[in-house]
Amino acid sequence: MLLAVFTPCMTDCWGNNKASIPVHLDKRAMHPLLSLCVFWLLPLALTLEEDSPLDCVPRRSVPYHRNNAHLFREEGVFNYSTMLLREDLNLLVLGAREAVFALDLKDISKKHASVKWEVTKQQEDECKNKGKDPETECKNYIRVLHKTEDSRMYVCGTNAFDPECDYMSYADGKLTLEKKGEDGKGKCPFDPFQRYASVMSENGLYSATSMNFLGSEPVLMRSAPDSIRTEFKSSWLNEPNFVSMTQMPESVSSEDGDDDKVYVFFSETAVECDCYNKLVVSRVARVCKGDLGGQRTLQKKWTSFLKARMDCPVLESQLPYIIQDMYLWCDPQKDWRDCLFFAVFTPQSDTSDLSAVCAYRVSDISRVFEEGKYKTPVPVETSFVKWVMYSGDVPFPRPGACINNAARKEGINRTLDLPDRTLQFIKDKPLMDQAIQPIEERPLLVRRGATFTRVIVTQAQAADGKKYHVIFVGTEEGTLLKAVNYDQEMFIIEEVQLFHPPEPIKSLKFSEVTGHIYAGSDYGAAQIPLATCNRSFSCMDCVLARDPYCGWDQVDRKCVFLSTSKKKVIQSVEDGDASACPDADPVKPVNRSIWPGRNLKLHCTAPSNLAKTAWERDSSPLTPAARFQFLRDGLLILNASDSDAGRYRCLSVERSKADEHSMAVAEYQVSIGPAGTGDGTLIFPRARVDGPSVAGLQVVVALLVVCLLALLAWNFYKGHLPLPWNCGKKVAQSQETHEQGSEKPLVLETDNGRSSNNHNRGEAAFNAEEEHNDQAVTLPTLKFIDDESDI
Repeated sequence: MLLAVFTPCMTDCWGNNKASIPVHLDKRAMHPLLSLCVFWLLPLALTLEEDSPLDCVPRRSVPYHRNNAHLFREEGVFNYSTMLLREDLNLLVLGAREAVFALDLKDISKKHASVKWEVTKQQEDECKNKGKDPETECKNYIRVLHKTEDSRMYVCGTNAFDPECDYMSYADGKLTLEKKGEDGKGKCPFDPFQRYASVMSENGLYSATSMNFLGSEPVLMRSAPDSIRTEFKSSWLNEPNFVSMTQMPESVSSEDGDDDKVYVFFSETAVECDCYNKLVVSRVARVCKGDLGGQRTLQKKWTSFLKARMDCPVLESQLPYIIQDMYLWCDPQKDWRDCLFFAVFTPQSDTSDLSAVCAYRVSDISRVFEEGKYKTPVPVETSFVKWVMYSGDVPFPRPGACINNAARKEGINRTLDLPDRTLQFIKDKPLMDQAIQPIEERPLLVRRGATFTRVIVTQAQAADGKKYHVIFVGTEEGTLLKAVNYDQEMFIIEEVQLFHPPEPIKSLKFSEVTGHIYAGSDYGAAQIPLATCNRSFSCMDCVLARDPYCGWDQVDRKCVFLSTSKKKVIQSVEDGDASACPDADPVKPVNRSIWPGRNLKLHCTAPSNLAKTAWERDSSPLTPAARFQFLRDGLLILNASDSDAGRYRCLSVERSKADEHSMAVAEYQVSIGPAGTGDGTLIFPRARVDGPSVAGLQVVVALLVVCLLALLAWNFYKGHLPLPWNCGKKVAQSQETHEQGSEKPLVLETDNGRSSNNHNRGEAAFNAEEEHNDQAVTLPTLKFIDDESDI
């Protein structure tokens, strides 16, 4: 029944013909075994998915260490998420919560200057009165940082849910705010945790955010010199989540006199889907920089706003993946049409933990907007509006197009001259029918695990003369992935932990001047080089890393950065062929001794996550047995005997596209000593704490505990066992009974003033009881005879 509901929803979303897909299922025609087959096939499907190449494992995992990167953090300051590279000043301008820092571009741990921009007590109180958290939301989060043409900086902050902008300058080692206090509505978000996008072009700020306090008026606008924005219509922007914005110089060498464009990437609730639940899709929209709005229709509104859906197909997922970040890469020696958009996508449901990186050609996106079909809303009998492909006549000039030579020939030199028919068309139909597909209609990188957050792409020229795109991806766990796609082979070179404790990476920047990548998070900022080749200590490890930035220097016998070495290096990035590597230096053996009948562990760790370890004894392969346990980090010898003495060697075996390569990692000379001797490195087997057997045992123990508790509760209820709070009473009664049945004789004693203190205390208690009674009765005192003197 779920299939019958879900399938027509998705076919409508993608604009396919519902009649071509048999989705109307008769429940009476479905055999009862069909449901059972689904449950049988589900584990098989999960198994196939687990063994799929999408489980891309980084070859090297680098744990957190202070030497991994240059770090910057100031006590009491958080949210280092806005970055501006001022390579002309050798600065990294870092925007945080209520502070802006000017850091050394070559070493960001060195702070040159800083300036505070804090909210006033009145602003904080007003924000608190509006229902916002004074400790987190009612602060000033720096969200906009751009360089102006006069070398100043334009900066905006959330300012306790009342956004404000200002100009900032750096001179004589100081950062200075001019305190002009410009209104930041539409330029900067109100909510510090809301996604936004902005770009500065010719002192004109293009921004995508919300216009009001509630965040219910999303807008894509240009603030200056001529203010212009989008319509407040769901067909234009429907609950968007803005991601990134960039500009393209499409007027350069344009044959038809085209205009420059501004592209904005975002996700929103799809209006074209007649789904029962809201479906989020990824979008790219563009506007022309020379757009001035219409004369009567669309006054001070974009006349060139067009948007299209972006697809990043992952495992033929039914629900589309959602864009989280975008990076524009252009070859300075090629035309703008050869530029590429690299985007990060994540699933919109909790049923998948895959993240992906897809690449798109700018020319493909431009072609959809210039030549593609439009979608149009069509009322149907039901309460919703259905969007279908528009097949009618398209007016001239083409709706959403920039002013070009063809329009100028018709006397249309500005958007103010556009006819109302064109303007009304784009006002009602801003959505394109065709979806934009990635290059080769597949992702460049897909990985299961930590969610992708940000992406940066560089280009490296390898030793073979070829150029490769190196993808750096930030994750929610504070790690940075470095990956390359070699002819549709997804290969992750390494994963480096940048922040501890783990914090999501919220910004990434790359500097061509320093060749470093800068990452920002709530905790702080980090700076790392493009490659750390010295992590490889051998030629084989250096070559198998397949890093286009690194190669093995045969003269210096070390792994070096390619651009800094003028000597011939060994490198094989596409195949990972390490056959050209010279023989490695022999491993120095370590002497170990063990008592007979005892256990010994020989440590060995593979230098790569893709490698497996193999053991040899006296140059012969060693196979796992009852007394030889192969562990992930070594070999465990159980119940050693004289025959176990010998030379043990651990090999790291790693397979690449070229061949299988092995390398000696550790070597031990093991001797069996007489009883009472040994080096003290004895190992006793430890209980296994993971795996299916242990999990089953834990379930059995849990069930036994539940049964025991139920049995106890039943015995308490039936009275077979005393309740805990009645135990004291029963113990007292049993003690009293025991004392009465003892052999000590009881005598009657009257108060004659010669009793001991203990007896007086007993009488005092008895007299207190007498005073409580209505009639005073004098009774002799009962007393145990403790010794002969009492007799």
